[in-house]
Amino acid sequence: MDEHVERVMDALEAHCAHLSATPGGAGWLYLQHVPVRRLVTQLVRKLMALSAWEPFETAPGPIALVPYQGLVGVRSTSSREYRSYTVSWSGVAFVLGAPAPHNPLRSAPLRTLPAPQVGPGEPSASVGLGCDVVAVSWSSRHAATLLPVLDALAREGQRSLLIDLATDAAERSPAPDSEAVALCSPSPDLFGLDGAVEGLRSQEDGAVVRVREHTVLLGRLVRLLSAVLETSGGCTQPSWNSVVAAEAWLDDILAAARPHTMLVSNDTSPLGALAVHAAERHGVTTVHVQHGAWTAESVAWPTLHSRHIVVMGERDVALAHTWAQHPDAEVHVLGQPRFDGLAHLDREAQRRYLAQLMETATGSEPARILVWACQPLGPDRLRAQTDLLMDGLRDAEGDWGLVIAPHPAQGADAFSSLPRNDDGPLVAVADPHVGARGCLAGADALASAYSTCGIEAALVNVPVLEIGAAGERTLGLADHGLASRCTNADAVAGALSLLARTDQPLSRPVPDAVCRWRGHSASDIAHLILSRAHSSTAGPHPVHHDVPGADHAQARGEGVRTR
Repeated sequence: MDEHVERVMDALEAHCAHLSATPGGAGWLYLQHVPVRRLVTQLVRKLMALSAWEPFETAPGPIALVPYQGLVGVRSTSSREYRSYTVSWSGVAFVLGAPAPHNPLRSAPLRTLPAPQVGPGEPSASVGLGCDVVAVSWSSRHAATLLPVLDALAREGQRSLLIDLATDAAERSPAPDSEAVALCSPSPDLFGLDGAVEGLRSQEDGAVVRVREHTVLLGRLVRLLSAVLETSGGCTQPSWNSVVAAEAWLDDILAAARPHTMLVSNDTSPLGALAVHAAERHGVTTVHVQHGAWTAESVAWPTLHSRHIVVMGERDVALAHTWAQHPDAEVHVLGQPRFDGLAHLDREAQRRYLAQLMETATGSEPARILVWACQPLGPDRLRAQTDLLMDGLRDAEGDWGLVIAPHPAQGADAFSSLPRNDDGPLVAVADPHVGARGCLAGADALASAYSTCGIEAALVNVPVLEIGAAGERTLGLADHGLASRCTNADAVAGALSLLARTDQPLSRPVPDAVCRWRGHSASDIAHLILSRAHSSTAGPHPVHHDVPGADHAQARGEGVRTR
């Protein structure tokens, strides 16, 4: 499927990328690549399912539309951040050439979704006096990654501005601790701008791309994609009109602030790509800090645009090198700023929280507690992981209970339909504001497919279970001896039973391959920013190997230069 998706995207790039661009010169497909690729993936998935459908295999031919059915719609998901746009079967028929005189472009549910808005924030006038660093966030994980770096820069006398573009109240950045870090947001209606993208309503010219035995008309595919670009989908999937307005607003910010560095933790999604593109036009150095674990399959678009790329561990260097697009890109292994404070977690307090949570929810406190760090998956996959854990807990030795820790982007009702069997394990759901990060140190084990909390648990010596069917992606911690790979309930039961028979988990050092953890990643990244801002020829310093809590006065490493 990935090969077919890549072929379609290449065809769009060659044939259609020129159709529209912002006043600053950023093309529609460059900026909107992630939502476009997600919709193309849905189309390819349906085309491949059609190829495998027995009646079609027996007698392939054209498929008919459902009259008045929207060509593009939305699927159910437990994520609050991302709308899961999809192509209806009528949309599939349309791109294969069927006439659709009575089919609207967007389905009724998609047409009636309310437009997201940026929450009330500080006015941008506060940056009129200028600053040294501008950072961009639209997620609580971004803010948690960037704020420690901005605080470290403040200790070095640098003034910073954090631009908060979140359209979900739960994803807003907290107020910075330092007075040297300002916080601002654009007008609340920035992401409420629907409207046509005229350049994408071009006439069909007969250009096609093949997906197995199917011939997809590129002009019609672009017509489907325009449904996404014309729809306001919030900060993660902004409409084209919102992107154009955001570019003008960012240009004003950069012209007023005159920073030396733009700091981001996502430069691939529309707003991140836009911010880096704007910074490059203003002659501002760009620095990307990896905020989540990477695997070859973990990103919608394996591309990084920034000049400097800060990664967590040595295993991320190869991926960063492959994905980097900047001609002078450098990769630096400096860890994760969010993890700096892990050494100071209060395990006893987190254990008390878990115990009280179980007591309140079930009236009992199990001897051992497994925390499940969830991801905002679709309902079927979420149910499959629930069943795997519940069945494994039921068969495990020892008195185990389960605390479900929703992902920060997950809806509050994602687990409201969990079964409550009298003979099943005790189950409680953590406060979404606490999440797995707020309670994992008090757990006896942590389960997850690919949450970064798995790395955090390993750093504080909490046993990790990497769950999911065989072939599903995980963080790959089991490959480094840091987790038990559990593809079925028996494996979960076995891993938990082994832990129940062991009084104390074995202490396992976390290799730098997964995460370079020294306790001062934020300071190291701040040092990198300052050295690159003040000397374009500064070479990399050697990586140090002190332990967490070691003297911060030692020379700080700047990682591995790969280009």
